[in-house]
Amino acid sequence: MFQELVKHNKDIEQLLVKGYALALDSGHLVVRDIPYLDDKGELCWGAIVCTLKSTDKKRFVMKNHQIYFAGSHPYGLDGKPIPNLAGGSHSLSLISTDVVVQRSMSNKPTGGYPDHVAKIDRYVAILSGPAMERYGVTPLTFRQVKSEGEESVFKFADTLTSSAEIGDLAQFFKNEVVAIIGLGGTGSYVLDYMAKTPVARILGFDRDLYHVHNAFRSPGRLADDGELDHSKAEVYQGRYENFRHGITLLSKFIDESCIEELKDVTFAFVCVDKGSSRRGIFDLLMKLQIPFIDVGMGLNRKQYAINGTLRATYYEPANAQTMRDRNLAELSDHPDDEYRVTVQTAELNALNACLAVIRYKQLKGFYLDENGFDHFLFKVNDLKIHGEPR
Repeated sequence: MFQELVKHNKDIEQLLVKGYALALDSGHLVVRDIPYLDDKGELCWGAIVCTLKSTDKKRFVMKNHQIYFAGSHPYGLDGKPIPNLAGGSHSLSLISTDVVVQRSMSNKPTGGYPDHVAKIDRYVAILSGPAMERYGVTPLTFRQVKSEGEESVFKFADTLTSSAEIGDLAQFFKNEVVAIIGLGGTGSYVLDYMAKTPVARILGFDRDLYHVHNAFRSPGRLADDGELDHSKAEVYQGRYENFRHGITLLSKFIDESCIEELKDVTFAFVCVDKGSSRRGIFDLLMKLQIPFIDVGMGLNRKQYAINGTLRATYYEPANAQTMRDRNLAELSDHPDDEYRVTVQTAELNALNACLAVIRYKQLKGFYLDENGFDHFLFKVNDLKIHGEPR
């Protein structure tokens, strides 16, 4: 990705040609070998870190005029702290262990900075000028530095993560292999949310075809090139192919023959609406000691309006049987299933998926979890969520 960054961004290429020791790290541009004076007038070396903002898959602009600095506050030749560097103490999680951000800095000229060249040159003149004069050193070392965090599951840079400074939290997902069993109304939204989560791999299972009713309760638009009557796996594989790596969607149901496909799975979402299918899936996941969240919707029309409940239930291997014995999910088919009218609407399918994905991210440590709920119920009529702890 670094070479692509240089190739498609002339200002960053100019910095490299000048001799700056550039690298990428978790969506940030890092400029190493920045000399400066400490409070004793001694020579020190730091690094400038800038947050990148993508305009498309290949081009990047500055997020703002500020920088982060790995180093103590720089001093001038007069032994006083260099002025006009607003900001203060700040930490930032990077993959590189040799760059430890200690503070943020802000120095904005009239009219701002037109590009990265003007920005870096100005900050280097301010920070490094005294050290360059006293010790005859230069930040233009032409040193080649390995970029960190370039290997990404996404096919373009996730600059929102770096901008929000949550790269350390995103690392919780890097070894996750997630299975989504059922790509219907709720499962398709789970897939959409997980596709935008930096898990290593996503496996999806659904043997059904994609029909008109699926278009009304799934994310995205209906393509003009004949998605209808194709398998859901094929349809969704095509939709996310240009977004990220690591998605494998299979047109098959889950049963004992799928043990090989599930061998590396670290977490699963069960998004099926048939009790007997759910029972067999539970059996297999519990046998393989895979933690999972099962979702369900029970909606019906009462008099003049639709009411009902959404459910998300977590089954961890240690207490999965106990949770199963509570009969929180339907594990059998009703005799009159063929006469039942199944009410599903996109916003409630999406909300059901949200409950499941948020709980998963709590379990991984991405979201704060103060209650440890393993069973969630959302009631439509009063918009309340009821949670039950384990």
